[in-house]
Amino acid sequence: MVDRAAYAAARAELGTGFVRILGYFREDGVKSVAAIEAAMRKGQAAALVMPAHTLKGEARQFGALPLAALAETIEVIARECVERQDTPDEALESVARLRPLFNETLALLESESAPVMPVRRPPAGGFGRRTLPAG
Repeated sequence: MVDRAAYAAARAELGTGFVRILGYFREDGVKSVAAIEAAMRKGQAAALVMPAHTLKGEARQFGALPLAALAETIEVIARECVERQDTPDEALESVARLRPLFNETLALLESESAPVMPVRRPPAGGFGRRTLPAG
């Protein structure tokens, strides 16, 4: 679902800004998915192009290749429909798969970006425990 090498490269390149940029991806992605769904409901091919294009690029940045490929499929269909002056009916199946894939991908990216907290162990004979003398 996520290309580990691309994800690691993005994380290294963005450094401390990675989590912030991932937050922007979340915000922009939610807006893009909603815009794509709204355009599909209205049968407006032209309105599909920009949010699909945006989602494609942002997904690629994080190595979310299946999401980027699905967004690209929607974008290509929409562009072809604009050229033909046709409704984007053939994009319906792809648009229907978009939100679940986006949500699943985002959950994975966010879980991978969570900082690892060290496990804290109580000291030997910690509070409320009696230390037995060696012997």
